[in-house]
Amino acid sequence: MRLQKLEPLTNEYLESIGFVWHTDEDNTSYVADEIVEITPDEAEAYYEATNELYDMFCEAGEYVVENDLFHDLNIPFNLVEIIKESWENDVHWHLYSRFDLAGGIDGKPIKLIEFNADTPTSLFETAVVQWAMLKKNGLDEASQFNNLYDALKDNFKRIITLDSDLEKFDEYYSKLGWKILFTSISGLPEDENTTKLLQHIATEAGFNTDFEFIDNVGFNDEGIFKEDELFEFWFKLIPWEDIAIDEGELALILTEIIKEKKAIIFNPAYTLMFQSKGFMKILWDLYPNHPLLLETSFEPLEGKKQVEKRCFGREGANTKIINEDGSIDVETQGDYEGHKAIYQEYVELPTDSQGNSYQAGVFYAFEASGLGFRRGEKILNNTSKFVGHVIN
Repeated sequence: MRLQKLEPLTNEYLESIGFVWHTDEDNTSYVADEIVEITPDEAEAYYEATNELYDMFCEAGEYVVENDLFHDLNIPFNLVEIIKESWENDVHWHLYSRFDLAGGIDGKPIKLIEFNADTPTSLFETAVVQWAMLKKNGLDEASQFNNLYDALKDNFKRIITLDSDLEKFDEYYSKLGWKILFTSISGLPEDENTTKLLQHIATEAGFNTDFEFIDNVGFNDEGIFKEDELFEFWFKLIPWEDIAIDEGELALILTEIIKEKKAIIFNPAYTLMFQSKGFMKILWDLYPNHPLLLETSFEPLEGKKQVEKRCFGREGANTKIINEDGSIDVETQGDYEGHKAIYQEYVELPTDSQGNSYQAGVFYAFEASGLGFRRGEKILNNTSKFVGHVIN
């Protein structure tokens, strides 16, 4: 593990750019004052691995839909129809996502841990903060695997062109003039400002945009609206499974909105398939012993150290690392006990001299677009730190 010490960005500066969740509850900085040094070959390996993994997810997604495996993935029944509708029509564009990966540095092979396909966090940190860290310290801010900001801007344009030819955007959009409503939950500054960053990028891409908290957004058979204005596109930083479980009536309304082509939602409902950790069992069945995958099952693995986690668990909650003899190495509690469990072969994360573990996160927006790291204990949770990187 190669780390480089940096002068940290001040809280005042971070707040000036909209990054307000800079200090953890113990008054330590959430953003580390060190960055991980990687080589050009390591950056290229992350890029290639993430692109290959996304292609595998798409192939496996078709298999899930064709074989109606939604129950296996712990998908709520009231979202199955909207998932199928969004999967079958190319207008439901996957805007962005993040792969969590073990390895990739210190000669360790890259392995998929999970895929945050619906509402991934660390977007602001990856796209903006780590770039600012290099610039503040007089380093070449281009010396990163990180074009996430521009990749998102281009991908917003692709929701109009539906292909890689972005030159068509101005011609098509000038005729359509469609608008995007951006929505998050009130009282959550990280979610709000991440959503507003995406709104800013969409505005730069040329869209008319607006923002509103979910409690003030309207839904009916005409579509999605704020006050009296209908929106053709709706971005929601609200997990699909939460809509299904907590807002069952809304799930039904959104299904009708999609079926009647009244609006397009980001990220689309089919990303919930990818979000389910049970999807990695499907991948293992389709691509057994693939070098980027870890063996995964719905039943405990025989004679292997493994991780038990929940299909829709978040931030390391309700996770166990189980030793080969069945004893518990370490475990966490949480609110996801009711979700289906999966068992994934254990892999050591890279560690520094202090014993901290590092997990790579690679964002995907049409292609692999930006790398960042999380640092914490064996099971990374909501106290983990964000660590930037530099290519040397």
